[in-house]
Amino acid sequence: MPTTVYRDAAYTDARSATLQIGYSIHVTDKRIAWMGPTDAEPDPGDARIIDAGGATIVPGMVDAHSHVTMPGGSHWIDRGFDDPAELERVAEENAHLALASGVRWFRDVGSPQADVEGAPRALALTMRDRWADDPTPRPYLRAAGTWISKAGTLPDGLAIDVGDADGLRAAAMHQLDDGADLLKLYLDGPDPDTAPWTAEEVAKVVAAAHARSAKVTAHATKLAGAAVCATAGVDAIEHGFELDTDVAAIMAAKGTFLVATLAVTSSWQSFGSTTTIERFTDPESRERIAARRDSGMESVRLAKAAGVPIAAGTDFGGGSLRANQLAWEIESLVEAGLEPWEALAAATWRGGDLLDEPDAGRLRIDGPADFFLVHGDPLSDPSALWRVWKVA
Repeated sequence: MPTTVYRDAAYTDARSATLQIGYSIHVTDKRIAWMGPTDAEPDPGDARIIDAGGATIVPGMVDAHSHVTMPGGSHWIDRGFDDPAELERVAEENAHLALASGVRWFRDVGSPQADVEGAPRALALTMRDRWADDPTPRPYLRAAGTWISKAGTLPDGLAIDVGDADGLRAAAMHQLDDGADLLKLYLDGPDPDTAPWTAEEVAKVVAAAHARSAKVTAHATKLAGAAVCATAGVDAIEHGFELDTDVAAIMAAKGTFLVATLAVTSSWQSFGSTTTIERFTDPESRERIAARRDSGMESVRLAKAAGVPIAAGTDFGGGSLRANQLAWEIESLVEAGLEPWEALAAATWRGGDLLDEPDAGRLRIDGPADFFLVHGDPLSDPSALWRVWKVA
């Protein structure tokens, strides 16, 4: 296959605050044959030359909190009950939107179920398996199964409801038997101020999952759930809108990630309390949403100060953001106090670390040519990530 040369661009690996200027990448058969300073570039022969001057090469991004089979919007919970065929169509649309925006990896953290050969299975697992055998360009997908929640938390039929610790562990093992790459526990419960399970109960699930080389993540918007998660040693806390210094310190000591979804709280402000979130929480006024956004920002600041690894997610499909809006989360992380390169790291190689995928969010010679080009410098102006010119 002929080589394509992206010549004389800027480049960032999201590990420092400085762009590398005058940089070229040679791509052969969808892999990186060479990368480095343009003035050291080997003769590419009859390669196709793309003049990338004025653009910045960025590693393909990782959306670490997504719901691939759901369309999102202000009635996202209602849409989770759509016909499975429609949700599969939505997944294809989400893949197209995300890829065109520079997202190369999805970490799906909960999807509705549909019958497969007479048994219910999470739709994201079905899409993952289907896409693995299809050469059509899409983001790579790693998926949890369906949310595992305490009975009475989420609307009937959306999640796997369990009543006690034995049910929790049994549901988790069933998800792994079904092929889930990771487990998603719901650590907000029917009582918003009390975690639905103890740290000891969650730790048993973590140990059982780790024994099978799987990870455990947990939805925890409240401090009570986050404290249980951190103590239990889950691999990541999703949202984490109410962290305190003690919980952040435990997370840092255990290597637990915070998967930030700040932008979703910004998007809630556009429709106040009119969403289906009212089905399972108290109705939220614009003031309460703004307070949650502020609390989430403070949580990110505490996590950064403690040394907690931070990954970035949109919560698309499970909130009002869409699959091509990860740049919004990066901007939000900068607003919360991360340097632009740190925020971009959260959406690239940090997400790869969370997935244990060594090529996710990174570029290397002989690795996959998973990168995109934007106009502007995302290390000084994160809004440059909205200006996608080309996806390799």
